Amino acid sequence: MSDTIHDILQRPLATSARPLLGLTVLLVEDSRLASEAMRLFCLRSGARLRRANSLLAARRHLGAYRPSVVVVDLGLPDGSGSELIEDLSDHDPELPILAVSGDEARAQDAKDAGAGSFLAKPVPNLGAFQTAILSVLPSAIHPKGPRKLSGETVEPDATALQDDLAHAAELLAGPEDPCARAYVAQFLTDVARNAGDDALERAATTLRYRAETTPQLLAMLEARLADRPVI
Repeated sequence: MSDTIHDILQRPLATSARPLLGLTVLLVEDSRLASEAMRLFCLRSGARLRRANSLLAARRHLGAYRPSVVVVDLGLPDGSGSELIEDLSDHDPELPILAVSGDEARAQDAKDAGAGSFLAKPVPNLGAFQTAILSVLPSAIHPKGPRKLSGETVEPDATALQDDLAHAAELLAGPEDPCARAYVAQFLTDVARNAGDDALERAATTLRYRAETTPQLLAMLEARLADRPVI
């Protein structure tokens, strides 16, 4: 159900500094690091953030309330974010949807599924985040007039990165499973890119094609968790 004129008028007025004031963003994202960055961007923009870390959790959220906008990561532990985007666009065509991914090659697939726009991760700054959200919102809610874009960046808490690395290490240490390995490779590639860890990104990318590199990647994760970087 779309927002009524009464709903729109009841919202606090957005400002140039806080253009998302009064909005609720549902973020469907499995990475703690990426989620923490989005939380900080939302905080600085005036929006409330709710997070789901899987397709299942997202559907539970959406069964309880209707967010102002849904931000969907395309790589999730229980399937592709494009599945959720397609379902949402079929059942609620007016719901604003923004797709995000570290793989820009997936942008067209997300738009074909029904996403209003695509944002590549890592998100470089506050202005890029705000512009992407505003691009999928109806102008009746938040006009897209000229405004000064902020180059402000955010620094997520280091524990968010540690949580992501520990989660990946746990999955890699489990029984060999090609599907799980493919998920970990994609997950770690995005996490490493967000963290600016080039060596880890290369190792995660290699895992997609060479299962035998699992022990080396696991050792690299354990070293980082112990705060002893491996070159």
